[in-house]
Amino acid sequence: MRLDLNELQQSINDVKQEIGNVIVGQHKMIDRLLVAILSNGHVLLEGVPGVAKTITAKLLAKTLSLDFSRIQFTPDLMPSDILGTSVFDMSKSSFDFKKGPIFSNFILIDEINRAPAKTQAALFEVMEERQITIEGNSYKMESPFLVIATQNPIEQEGTYRLPEAQLDRFLFKITIDYPKLEEEIAILQRENALQNKEKLQDVKTILSQANIIKYQSLVKQIVIEPQLLEYIAKLVANTRDNAFLYLGASPRASIAILNAAKGYAALRGRDFVTPDDIKDSAVPVLQHRVVIAPEREMEGLTGEQIIRQIIDTVEIPR
Repeated sequence: MRLDLNELQQSINDVKQEIGNVIVGQHKMIDRLLVAILSNGHVLLEGVPGVAKTITAKLLAKTLSLDFSRIQFTPDLMPSDILGTSVFDMSKSSFDFKKGPIFSNFILIDEINRAPAKTQAALFEVMEERQITIEGNSYKMESPFLVIATQNPIEQEGTYRLPEAQLDRFLFKITIDYPKLEEEIAILQRENALQNKEKLQDVKTILSQANIIKYQSLVKQIVIEPQLLEYIAKLVANTRDNAFLYLGASPRASIAILNAAKGYAALRGRDFVTPDDIKDSAVPVLQHRVVIAPEREMEGLTGEQIIRQIIDTVEIPR
């Protein structure tokens, strides 16, 4: 039986249109963000300051009818500032748990690499298991639960490298480049036309919480042929015995490519996965999960270039 993806596609196109009214270009980034939502995965946005990382995340949140929290990471941020803390209630002579800003559906973490390891570790459980454990009590997150984190790639004072275990919890790492000249001209024209208007004030809400949960469930049902599962496994296995890579990707990466490929198929209005869906998923899924061999890094090779080489060498199933 074929899946009916018409409503999903229409909603996604409406979201794209709303975002396109504010953001110039960046179509690949917007597609990847939408695929991540459909695949119920977290996203790491990387780019130099001023390329619209934060505003894109806020804009996306505005098109979704979800509880939204923004957390600015700083070097003095403590785990309890994110997760919450127990407060003594004098009237009851007992401790009450006051939930932190992580208790939302859609979390924007700004400059995630500014907080130290202790605070980074507070996110491990909640990003993977959608729950937190404090003082022996577990608290489940409400569905959907999505984290978008931003970071600047340039070496700056007061930044901390994200642990590999945390990077592995992001479905995608999306690298945002500078806009092209004609796009920058369009950005200036839009900014000039705004006058005193707020950029996000006219953005419409398109997707409800129930819609998102329904669409995520629908995406899970998208068909993938056995030979394409084998293709995903071969791509990931190739990262483990690649001379250019010091560390390859884990089986979690294979599952992430599978889920993201289904998200891409849904975005394109298909109820089955093609090799192109897998190829488009491979770079944003793998580039933050592999560690480049030091001598190759010194030569200027990037994770993306190595992954594209792997995609070119692994035979596509017919």
